[in-house]
Amino acid sequence: MPALNVEFSDRELEDLRQIAKERGTSMKALVREAAAADIARHRALQEGAEAFRRFFTAHADEFAAAFPDDEQPAGGEGRAA
Repeated sequence: MPALNVEFSDRELEDLRQIAKERGTSMKALVREAAAADIARHRALQEGAEAFRRFFTAHADEFAAAFPDDEQPAGGEGRAA
């Protein structure tokens, strides 16, 4: 399995040791779990954003009717003063 060396300050390393001890796990497992949780969160945010884009695209006319002041004029340029 590929590995990654990560540097921590003395304070961060001490905090990691303390947290791992409190949780009854190793520092390696603690850091790996934190990274895995962040990866899962990132994927979920990406999937949510994509679901929103699909929903918005599918309902663009409804959004335009509900929020006419937010619509850009034809041609995609900003509003004229």
